[in-house]
Amino acid sequence: MHNLLFSIFVYQKITVMTHLTIENKKYVLIPEESYQELQKNAALKHHPEKTFSINEARAHSKKLIRKWATEK
Repeated sequence: MHNLLFSIFVYQKITVMTHLTIENKKYVLIPEESYQELQKNAALKHHPEKTFSINEARAHSKKLIRKWATEK
């Protein structure tokens, strides 16, 4: 049997957030626009370990393709 607990909160941008508890696990429901904004902000904060130039990227990808081709 599922136990559901709903509560609604209002935040700075008048975003409605719903908290769910299903089988003692907590979940949060937010509007899709807010979710996309969170994803965008997270992506902007991510810094790749190394950025390749175009020629370096081509050489690296060719190296990986050759490696994967020999594994089969």
